[in-house]
Amino acid sequence: MTQKVIIFDFDGTIADTVDALVTIANRLAVEFGYIQITPEELARLRTFSSREIIKYSGISLFKIPFLLKKVKGELKQKIQELRPIPGIHAALIELQEEGYRLGIITSNSQENVTAFLKNNELAYLFDFIYSGVTIFGKTTIINNVLRQKQLKTQAVIYVGDETRDIEASRKANIKVIAVAWGFNSPEALAQQNPDFLINHPSQLLEVIKKC
Repeated sequence: MTQKVIIFDFDGTIADTVDALVTIANRLAVEFGYIQITPEELARLRTFSSREIIKYSGISLFKIPFLLKKVKGELKQKIQELRPIPGIHAALIELQEEGYRLGIITSNSQENVTAFLKNNELAYLFDFIYSGVTIFGKTTIINNVLRQKQLKTQAVIYVGDETRDIEASRKANIKVIAVAWGFNSPEALAQQNPDFLINHPSQLLEVIKKC
């Protein structure tokens, strides 16, 4: 029987970074020419897809790679303060003990992710971390990981908190579990028809066994 590989998104899925990212984004709004995010605005943005957010913000596509680089640099200064999503640590341990192989694909920097995992005693649970700058999706990165690790699509499950995670997984022909505790609202995620939509990390093992 082929060992299943569970690939996780990082921000909003493993790490509780949404508030920190909003704070950083608001501080950079004037410099990069987009609107600041009020609490009311954030609630609305959670219902948007990645493309809709970019269109709504008014930011130039040309500026996005530079913005992402700056956000990751500022997030590095906050890594010591960041904590895992409640319940995710126990869920990850459970998955590893059941024999699943765990990895991370993220648009955050590998340095930030590695530091976070070490700070929160999670590093030993993951076999690999792949980082790449993506605007609309992670399909290219997912496909690269599948090729480099020689993974069969039917053996891989992706876990993420954004609509773009679902879209990328679909394009890569792998199953996807959407999590309702991150950035996008459960309603926005459900509209993208993930294989599963869960509300708490304790549900991960149960749904992965069904995949």
